[in-house]
Amino acid sequence: MNHSIKLENIGCLITESASGFDYNNNTSLVLEDDCIQSIGSGSGDTIIDCKGKLVTPGFVDSHTHLIFNNLRTEEHRLRLSGATYEEIANNRGGIVSSVESVQSATPKDLFDMAIPRLDRFISMGTTTIEAKSGYGLTTESELKSLKVISNLSEKHAIDIIPTFMGAHAFPVEYEDKKEDYVDLVINEMIPEVENQGIAKFIDVFCEEGYFDIDQSKRILKAGISAGLKPRVHADEFYNFGASLMAGEMGAVSADHLMKIDEKGIMSLKNNKVVATLLPGTTFFLNKDSYAPARKLIDEDIIVALATDFNPGSCHIQSMPFIITLAVMKLQMTVEEAFLAATFNGAKALGLQNEIGSIAVGKKADLIVWDIANLSEIPYYVSNHPIRHVIKNGKLVFGS
Repeated sequence: MNHSIKLENIGCLITESASGFDYNNNTSLVLEDDCIQSIGSGSGDTIIDCKGKLVTPGFVDSHTHLIFNNLRTEEHRLRLSGATYEEIANNRGGIVSSVESVQSATPKDLFDMAIPRLDRFISMGTTTIEAKSGYGLTTESELKSLKVISNLSEKHAIDIIPTFMGAHAFPVEYEDKKEDYVDLVINEMIPEVENQGIAKFIDVFCEEGYFDIDQSKRILKAGISAGLKPRVHADEFYNFGASLMAGEMGAVSADHLMKIDEKGIMSLKNNKVVATLLPGTTFFLNKDSYAPARKLIDEDIIVALATDFNPGSCHIQSMPFIITLAVMKLQMTVEEAFLAATFNGAKALGLQNEIGSIAVGKKADLIVWDIANLSEIPYYVSNHPIRHVIKNGKLVFGS
């Protein structure tokens, strides 16, 4: 028998519209099973009194590195003392420092470590995340990470969209034979990932010192042939031409973009690539050059926001805080930042017809706030006045 929930006494409801979203005042919302049944009318078996406050869609965090086993607090201390991310990586810190612990961890270890992280995501209003492999860097460990992601998505309330990222860094043993590792990714990892059938996307860290343009293209082409949709870590530390390549490859999303230039911007625009900005990473790395959100938006490029949650360069899970950074550092309006953290994040995952906004027939992924309007979200900075989180029509946070 179907069960319905009615959210009544909503002071302000953020609903989908052709221009992004609309404000609906003094209204109600009915959920049935996992979907939004009606807006402004109808009854429900269970009643939630929203007490005249704000109701919004849940956040869609379209870029995370969820699966890791060690914290990199020492790297953070070194950066606070003046060391750069690049210097730490050159001394075998950074991504490769997480590899050994993931390789030696059991699937249960990785699963158990991830559960409290997912609980924190939910408590902060995030109802869907993308999660990458990429700390395994062997075929066995990459497949293990993807399997853990799949198991977590089945067991936890949050929805997790899996991405294969064997091209995250070069393992230490391949430092002097990088082409051999590229061949391993293309000829062994990708076919095994295709056979496993879990990953939806393929991502590559196209950056100086990591995977160059030619290597990235070959890896992405192999992924596309295996049915994976391409994404790119692009122009994070250097203007490397990665954004141009992302456009040429028809990437769904190009992420980071702190060093993107005009040619890269036009490549994203002309090829309809979502620009996923990660201001939490710039903040956490204590850098000053944030991605040029205003230029991207003014060129009518779809801009999404995400956390880049990971153990090294951004140990941040809060999308409300990312909105605060976007408003303060990226020159985005509150409305632009909120849209980027919800509907545009869904677009970066190709899920805009299912999640990211409130409309009849869409998934009932909602936040019931203890605030009256959107502008209060960045105002509270690190305090998130969230009363309830509803995921797939079920109350998963709050009582």
